[in-house]
Amino acid sequence: QVQLVESGGGLVQPGGSLILSCVVSGFTSDDYTIGWFRQAPGKDREGVSAIGARTGSTYYADSVKGRFTISRDNAKNTFYLQMNSLKAEDTGVYYCAPARPYRIRSSWHVSAADGFGSWGPGTQVTVSS
Repeated sequence: QVQLVESGGGLVQPGGSLILSCVVSGFTSDDYTIGWFRQAPGKDREGVSAIGARTGSTYYADSVKGRFTISRDNAKNTFYLQMNSLKAEDTGVYYCAPARPYRIRSSWHVSAADGFGSWGPGTQVTVSS
C-alpha cells in the first residue's frame, strides 16, 4: 500500500526558511518522479516542484523558482523541500505525491501522477509575522 508522510512544517516569519520531508513506503521511490504540492485555504492544490526518477532532474513552478530546492535520498526513501525566502503566499498545507511535470512554453508545471489518490496528511506551513 502506497504511503507518503510529510513533516517539517511550522510557523515562520516572512523571509525565513523551512525544510520539509516526505517519507514514502509501499513502492520503490527511485522508480517514480515525486512532487511537492500545496493547498492554500480556499484554493485548489497546486504543484510547486518535482524531482525525476533516477535522473534526479528537478522542476519548479515559477512561483517558487530560485527560492525552493527539491532533493531526494533514495536510500532513505525520503524527499525534501528546502524553502527559503518564504512569503505569506507560500502559506498552505504541503503534500508530496507521485508527479508528472510538464512544460508550457518556458514554464514548468507539476500535476499529480495519473490515477494517484492516496494523499498523505500533509504538513502545515504558515508564513506570518
